[in-house]
Amino acid sequence: METRLINIRPATPDDAAIIAAALTMALGEASMKMYCGEHYQAVLEELARRKDTQYSYRNALVAEVDGKAAGAIVGYDGARLDELRRPTLRLIEERTGRTFPHVENETAPGEYYLDSVGVLPEYRNLGIGRRLLTELRDRAFALGHDRAGLLVDVENPNAERLYHSLGFMRIEARGFAGHRMWHMQATR
Repeated sequence: METRLINIRPATPDDAAIIAAALTMALGEASMKMYCGEHYQAVLEELARRKDTQYSYRNALVAEVDGKAAGAIVGYDGARLDELRRPTLRLIEERTGRTFPHVENETAPGEYYLDSVGVLPEYRNLGIGRRLLTELRDRAFALGHDRAGLLVDVENPNAERLYHSLGFMRIEARGFAGHRMWHMQATR
């Protein structure tokens, strides 16, 4: 069995493509097209290169395998959701001409939110998703947050099992973007 060198590091603006790919994997290509238009990849990359959006490189970690970007995770302080969402929606509206009258809040103050995680198909089954989740959860605790939270589709029991194995417990059921989700949290 081949040994692979896996490294988790803070993202840079040059990581916009892997961050955009992770967002697409986490949220689905159909959702990305619906919200960001046909050229969703370019829009997501622009969001990732900026400093002030939900999906900014400043809120992301990147996994590398043998020096190549393999996946990413994005997360932020839930208290900053509105501050980070405004420029995110503004840019999407500028690029697509669509407006968003209401988007549900996926997090709230008092929680560090693990927004999206994705690993490229050729690097799956190496434990990268687990490492990214663990690293960002632990980063939240190191920053002084008592709770890290995430949403998982109720139709995705495999992901829920992974999150549970990392200390995340169901808090409540809620709707988000037309899906029934479990809100899960891990505490310090």
